[in-house]
Amino acid sequence: MDNPRNMILAIVLSALVLFGWSAISDTYFPQAKPAATAPAVSTNPAQAPAGTTAAPIPAGTNAAPAPAIVQPRTVDAALGGGNRIRIETPKLEGSINLTGARIDDLVLPTYRQKIDKDSPPVRLLAPAGTKQSYYAGFGWSGDGVNVPNAQTLWTADSQTLTIDKPVTLSWDNGAGQVFRIRISVDARYMFNVEQSVQNGGSAPVAVRAFGYVNRVKLAHASGSMFAPQHDVDSWTMHIGPIGVFNDVVDYETDYDTLDEAGAAGKRVTTTGGWLGFGETYWLTALVPPAGQAVEAAFRAGGGTYQAEFAKPAVIVQPGKVSTTSLRLFSGAKEVDTLNGYQDQGVTAFSKAITWGWFEIIERPIFWVLNNLFKLVGNFGVAIILLTFIVRGLMFPIAQKQFASMAAMRAVQPKIKAMQERYKDDKAKQQQEMMKLYQTEKINPLAGCAPILLQIPIFYALYKVLLLSIEMRHQPFALWIKDLSASDPAVILNLFGLLPFQPPAFLAIGVLAVLLGVTMYFQFKLNPAQMDPVQQQMFAIMPWIMMFMMAPFAAGLLIYWITSNILTIAQQKWLYSKHPALKEPILAVKP
Repeated sequence: MDNPRNMILAIVLSALVLFGWSAISDTYFPQAKPAATAPAVSTNPAQAPAGTTAAPIPAGTNAAPAPAIVQPRTVDAALGGGNRIRIETPKLEGSINLTGARIDDLVLPTYRQKIDKDSPPVRLLAPAGTKQSYYAGFGWSGDGVNVPNAQTLWTADSQTLTIDKPVTLSWDNGAGQVFRIRISVDARYMFNVEQSVQNGGSAPVAVRAFGYVNRVKLAHASGSMFAPQHDVDSWTMHIGPIGVFNDVVDYETDYDTLDEAGAAGKRVTTTGGWLGFGETYWLTALVPPAGQAVEAAFRAGGGTYQAEFAKPAVIVQPGKVSTTSLRLFSGAKEVDTLNGYQDQGVTAFSKAITWGWFEIIERPIFWVLNNLFKLVGNFGVAIILLTFIVRGLMFPIAQKQFASMAAMRAVQPKIKAMQERYKDDKAKQQQEMMKLYQTEKINPLAGCAPILLQIPIFYALYKVLLLSIEMRHQPFALWIKDLSASDPAVILNLFGLLPFQPPAFLAIGVLAVLLGVTMYFQFKLNPAQMDPVQQQMFAIMPWIMMFMMAPFAAGLLIYWITSNILTIAQQKWLYSKHPALKEPILAVKP
């Protein structure tokens, strides 16, 4: 772009698109404001696990939220106490704790914590009393009836839960009522939980079934400010409490708002929906039956956080059985998996991934990348092919851009003359320039179009790399073992030979250098500028971008480097059509 105002405009618009829209949308187009709170219902408090301090108990349940940890145990020690039912599926491994009827031990064998081959699988759920405490449970509340609690020891009809073999937990309260929890699991990450009460007594009993997910605030991964492993709630990604209430997604509740609410929590009455806790790649959420009115709540207390659904109270007559059901999702936020459950009736389940306001672009980008990956078997190659597709689609626009630049070149002597003639009258100068553009049929902003069109595509790819687990730990070639993480080949520590990690702003990798070099040659091919300020800006811009982009995901840098190389080739070809663009503009006296 020859006009410095065009460059400034492009930069300002870029900043507005990338950073301003989120703030505007949060203010004027909030995604969810869950409605009115539900009245509290009777509870039957349970005892807290030994070695802990009990937190406030959400109304509607008798589940003891996992307390602040006084003497934390290791996960292995917590799992060594027995009274457990194994969970064995291709995508889930772990166990159910018969004490309290909790699913509190769950790992994902198809996902590793790190890219190392000997890295252990990702642990999603862990028992209460551990530093990673995160579990789901089910139970009942009621008045005048002895219901199971957090210390109840259940009996099971099987020692293993598999896809083909459900498990039924039973407990007899000794007063005529038998409580049962039948748990089954599918081939992915969804548990189906049926809760039944058999009343063998002489009088009716009123009970209310509930389910809950309880956790400490602990991220499963860490990373740089821009790498997708960073499980921190931000304007680009929601981490923490999440749910769908009355068909509206709630991205606004977070750990801080629950800390402020404390024991009062946040309560809504909803028909269907789901709620739980989400991270960058993982989700644990309760899903009540579609079309059923339930009370939902988020609570905080004792250093832990709880999400729960409470069903309407039912009267179980003597000799009768009352059965309710809900589902529990606990696993990876795979796009196809979430879409599949959504197709099965889980409202807006795909929204567990924070696509944001640019979802209309991000989803197609992901779809193209994922299908290219299935075709070539390498996400890095898929990103390169995506770049070819994008540049191919934008080729006609680039041709128009160069034609506009050629026309601007042709009238530059006249513009220079106007600037000299009306240098003391800026208003007149602008007026005459606009007349000239109209006469010559020139759009001075046409040169900005390719840059502005690239911005949403670039941002969409950034979000796809940031959010989609399909990109996690995906290798490209040579030293690039994880396209979703920043380049590990940092020059300052001699690619890891020196035993220190430089600060983020100095962690310049090979890909960042390639980005700077390709951008330098791209700018060198741009038409020569007469304005010294523009010359200096174009001279330092590649190296500024090198430092700025170094912490971003390697896949994003590969996209940009490939795009720069294709742009250089495109410029070479288009210059052959407009050779005058290569020459500098000569000053013209009025």
